[in-house]
Amino acid sequence: MEPVNSTEVSEFFLKGFSGYPALEHLFFPLCSAMYLVTLLGNTGIVVVSVLDARLHTPMYFFLGNLSILDICYTSTFVPLMLVHLLSAQKTISFLGCALQMCLSLSTGSTECLLLAIMAYDRYLAICRPLRYPVLMSHRLCWLLAGAAWVLGLCKSVTETVIAMRLPFCGHRVVSHFICEILAVLKLACGDTSISEVFLLVGAILLLPVPLAFICLSYTLILATTLRVPSAAGRRKAFSTCSAHLAVVMLFYGTVIFMYMKPKSKEAHISDEVFTVLYAVVTPMLNPVIYSLRNKEVKEAARKVWGRIQTSRQSFGPALSISPRIFTPASLLASRFQSCSSQSILQGSSRGIFRKSLFDHVSVLAEIPEWLPEFSG
Repeated sequence: MEPVNSTEVSEFFLKGFSGYPALEHLFFPLCSAMYLVTLLGNTGIVVVSVLDARLHTPMYFFLGNLSILDICYTSTFVPLMLVHLLSAQKTISFLGCALQMCLSLSTGSTECLLLAIMAYDRYLAICRPLRYPVLMSHRLCWLLAGAAWVLGLCKSVTETVIAMRLPFCGHRVVSHFICEILAVLKLACGDTSISEVFLLVGAILLLPVPLAFICLSYTLILATTLRVPSAAGRRKAFSTCSAHLAVVMLFYGTVIFMYMKPKSKEAHISDEVFTVLYAVVTPMLNPVIYSLRNKEVKEAARKVWGRIQTSRQSFGPALSISPRIFTPASLLASRFQSCSSQSILQGSSRGIFRKSLFDHVSVLAEIPEWLPEFSG
């Protein structure tokens, strides 16, 4: 067969679970429910983080970014996937495939970096509490979050352009339910070595390296909490850290399996199942593990909800909620700025800094809100 240019492939057919009707019937209600929980949970965290002044801290600034990221990540492919699960017409245009590939790679890469940044933030908060307001400044929060988003976007654009410029020789059946780059590369009839090198380098930089950094951060956090005299405090710390690490291991483990395993020309149903785990299940678990188990977040949510209900009763049902409820991550940062400045001024008192690290952690251990506040 004579090769044709990739531009002659106007659309792709996403095979997905077509050969497994039972799985399609199972995945549709499950993925629909998980997507709904993801949207509601992460949107709720963003709203509460913006509206409650007590949550204008670095930890909730990064959690707000993670929530916005998870909403964007799942929304790049879950709605189309749900449509295809119920439809026999499972096609996507060439441009739509490239856009979906780019956005999913970008948000996935950014999440790898953001999880490592959040682990570093928790390390500073617990292991360096006296210097935390100075070390995790407003400017550093902006730089870390911005760098994660920009690097993820640049990496994904580069990989997508290289992959979609390859000749596909008329092949158009993608053995996946999304335009996943590895599945699309299997259709190429040209040399894919450059694309594979970029993917390998990116996988090494964004998977084992951040994962090792996260494990090191939580190891130091656990070592610090072992010095807490309260047995209840230690149990709460271990419970919180283990929950965080479980979600991290689920996300990184499945992505590493997908992108660092030996390449195969044959498509396996396990690839699609693992994609569901890291791209659908993990974004649903993030708000539950990182925030909704937190007493401080639940109290803030009740306070915000009570404020909304009071406003409706006072001004009638025609009252419209302020647009700032849907403010993006930039407003989270601006709200945090004033709180960060106040924390630095308050922490500059020499009387507070005279305590040793052990005494400081011991005092914090007696405060019930410490572990939820500093461990997520």
